[in-house]
Amino acid sequence: MRLPVSPIHITRVEQGSSTGADDILVTEEPLEIRLGHGPEQDRKEVQLSVTMRTPGNDEELALGFLFTEGIIKGMSEVLRVVPCENVKEEERGNVIRVELHPSMELDPAKWQRNFYTSSSCGVCGKTSIEAVHTRCATAITPFGPIDPKVITALPDRMREAQTVFKYTGGIHAAALFDREGKLLILREDVGRHNAVDKVIGALITASRTNSESTAGQLATDNCQLLASGRAGFELVQKCLMAGIPLMAAVGAPSSLAVQLAKEGGLTLIGFLRGERFNVYAGG
Repeated sequence: MRLPVSPIHITRVEQGSSTGADDILVTEEPLEIRLGHGPEQDRKEVQLSVTMRTPGNDEELALGFLFTEGIIKGMSEVLRVVPCENVKEEERGNVIRVELHPSMELDPAKWQRNFYTSSSCGVCGKTSIEAVHTRCATAITPFGPIDPKVITALPDRMREAQTVFKYTGGIHAAALFDREGKLLILREDVGRHNAVDKVIGALITASRTNSESTAGQLATDNCQLLASGRAGFELVQKCLMAGIPLMAAVGAPSSLAVQLAKEGGLTLIGFLRGERFNVYAGG
């Protein structure tokens, strides 16, 4: 089992003096996502993506990624998600296969993109600009009026719930809250986009209890997502795909993120620090 943290011995220097000390680092390892598809008697495999991630909640990460890329619409199109055992020893625990329903036909335009996802910049290497703009299948319901007291309390509530951050100080987080600020789901990862995919993957997994639901049809109308770091285009896109109407970030948004938020009806908040924040779209 891959662990989210790794021990290390370091030299700590303070006021010109050095001493040896034990420390903990956040783990960063590649995860290869494969798709199994086709009729039961003739299953095929697609090596879809490699993402640099922190081990943990890998099934949610894979599902969230597939959903926000528009490859699946929900759990009704997935049979199971399993770690691949028939791999090299050094790859064990770092390869996961999503088995799609036999009735599902893959659109080559949605998966022949040579995905490579880094922990710093999100999805790179898509073969066209058009492929960058994944379209949201359903219209988002605007969040409406925001409560500043609820918004400004979110960072502390997220930080209190983080576990790996407490020991490493080097990991991102994404947290889903209800309208009143109650924490619903929190996930950590070395990549901020992975953390958001894990949250969305958790939503998709929960949809299995309702056969008529997809991730975009869950009760997300009154939810708000907080992301550590900056608010990039890919994070806004993921929120829109999942039907989350408000996204807040500790850091700054990009111009394309603001443009997409306005087009999609998303309330976008940035520079959420202390009692201050900026509203860039909606609200």
